[in-house]
Amino acid sequence: MGSNSAPEIRLSGALALAERNVPRYTSYPSAPHFAAKIGPAEYRAWLDALPQGSRVSLYLHVPFCTELCFYCGCNTRAVRRPEPVDAYAEDLIAELRLIGSLNGARLAHLHWGGGTPSILGPQWLETVAAQIASQFDLSALKEHAIELDPRRLDRTVVAALKRIGINRASLGMQDASAHVQHAIGRLQPFEQVERAADYLREAGIGNLNLDLMYGLPKQSVGDVARSAELACSLKPQRLALFGYAHVPWFKTHQRLIDSATLPGAAERLEQARVAAEVFAGFGYEAIGLDHFALPEDELFIAAREGRLRRNFQGYTTDDADALIGVGASSIGKLPQGFVQNAPDIAGYSRSIKRGGLATVKGLALSADDVMRAEIIERLMSDLALDLGRFGGAARFAVEMTALEDLATQGLVIVDGARVTVTEAGRPFIRIVAAVFDTYLAAAQKRHSIAV
Repeated sequence: MGSNSAPEIRLSGALALAERNVPRYTSYPSAPHFAAKIGPAEYRAWLDALPQGSRVSLYLHVPFCTELCFYCGCNTRAVRRPEPVDAYAEDLIAELRLIGSLNGARLAHLHWGGGTPSILGPQWLETVAAQIASQFDLSALKEHAIELDPRRLDRTVVAALKRIGINRASLGMQDASAHVQHAIGRLQPFEQVERAADYLREAGIGNLNLDLMYGLPKQSVGDVARSAELACSLKPQRLALFGYAHVPWFKTHQRLIDSATLPGAAERLEQARVAAEVFAGFGYEAIGLDHFALPEDELFIAAREGRLRRNFQGYTTDDADALIGVGASSIGKLPQGFVQNAPDIAGYSRSIKRGGLATVKGLALSADDVMRAEIIERLMSDLALDLGRFGGAARFAVEMTALEDLATQGLVIVDGARVTVTEAGRPFIRIVAAVFDTYLAAAQKRHSIAV
């Protein structure tokens, strides 16, 4: 067939791939494969087995917002009264005490997520932070980060964030267009984002991330481009561009979004491409699948040096020995495997009040899981892989056949044991990583589309 038709064939095949359901690979194996045979006893044993002075990271999940955005895929719920928040904060402190000091563990990274963690308010933020400081050695703490809703931020809260040592903040911007904001149930004029950034910088919290989304209802390529330009005007160190995952069978509130108003695969690809082009014009470097950073930022430096990691918060420089999850639905990762707390607040609270850990499921890692997790993390982070480190290409005959199929579409280059994702293949990196996922067929329908 003539060369002029080849690009069209490749694009057609790529668009078909974009509709596939695959994990985001913030972990491998992914959370749908966790099972109830891993519970509090296994988690306790894994915690106690951490060597003296291990470097650990801590993630605290706060599953509350003042209102629920239609697009949200997080484990959170809307609450307007202080009582549930107060009770939950007490449970967080109780869980921290149950976890203990972990043989003198040194805290390397600390991340507050949600939901809207700042809904705890200054007093509880400081009380929980004080509990953490009483249990862990903070001398090695590199990053203390929090996710923030710009609509719910004032100088009083920012002052508390500064007092507890926050040194990085992520602001959820999503999209700056009023018609898109109406369609997703999140009215947020850009001025609110700008004001939030000003408050944080005035307080000395200068490391800022901005989160944007594409693939939202009624969102056009022009909307995405304008939002990207406005985000860059705030000069954050990092930007994240996430594709909206429409999973109404899993997140029922997403049924408030009319699926007929969602952009198709071709438009989603163009939205992502245009945003990346805008970011590049402002000096941001692409990192992995969906992150961008200024060249002097540590995330870009880690990517350049092959030290980039990926966990449940996305791309990170965190190389700690273990990730400890605290709060309802939180996931932890230890050398032996994954653990997850009860996702429902009531079930979580009951376990903690009974004096036991709230673990309800998890997964013990096999040697094959560990190997494939590293393969997938390197692909997702470096867009390149040397299978020679893992026994050579011959060990992965089935996977190599699948990669050759992707190579014919221009998404990867296969050179012996070396696999390199092309720039055109960057949006499809989850598809490339899925080649090495031996669990995928059992849960494919539970994941979002690839692009």
